[in-house]
Amino acid sequence: MQFIGIIPARYASTRFPGKPLVEIKGKSMIHRVYDQALESGCFAAVVVATDDERIYKHVEKFGHVVYTSPEHPSGTDRCFEAAAALKDQWNIQPDDVIVNIQGDEPFIYPEQIQDICRCFDNKGVAIATLIRKIDDEGALFNENVVKVVVDNSGKALYFSRSPIPFFRGKEKKDWITGADYYKHIGMYAYRFKVLKEITRLKRGFLENTESLEQLRWLENGFQIHTRITNLESHAVDTPEDLNHFR
Repeated sequence: MQFIGIIPARYASTRFPGKPLVEIKGKSMIHRVYDQALESGCFAAVVVATDDERIYKHVEKFGHVVYTSPEHPSGTDRCFEAAAALKDQWNIQPDDVIVNIQGDEPFIYPEQIQDICRCFDNKGVAIATLIRKIDDEGALFNENVVKVVVDNSGKALYFSRSPIPFFRGKEKKDWITGADYYKHIGMYAYRFKVLKEITRLKRGFLENTESLEQLRWLENGFQIHTRITNLESHAVDTPEDLNHFR
């Protein structure tokens, strides 16, 4: 079994056009993500998947890059096209694991990548992701922070923008201390054969309602295994975020 790291990167962004190419202390954001992926030591290969010529030409100076369609609705779809294009070149087998690394997290910890890869020590794992305990009330009630509940074996039961579980009989200000709540860390890993299957699924009611693609997989019976991380990763969504990191 081998691990392939794929970093989806779009130039077009409503809140921050061109952000993969912005410079952070002498190195582009996408270059920093690429280097962090390599530093994890997990991968047989790492590749950036993009639909933009500017990103392509930039990445080919330091690493692997492949063109993908501009029509993809999600990074998962972009990952599958890239993996399928490289299947023969890199001898990708059905049970090999594709790790979808967010291209806007320039300070992602290599240890987080190692954690998600360790999930596949269990041969029964088909899809994996990371979760982290929520420790502040603001995040718990922030709809942009995706929450998750899991079963006793760590498999995800549901993801939501709402705080879950609902804590009946307690004031909301006491929820954070009355129970363990978890946020979703948006990195996925999938076996190649399963990645192919989930990209063929149609959007369902839950995904359309919450605007969370992983709910499509749960709706169709796929299991998502989770692993707890104590590390916090931060995405750069806006120019203000970038200024904060700088």
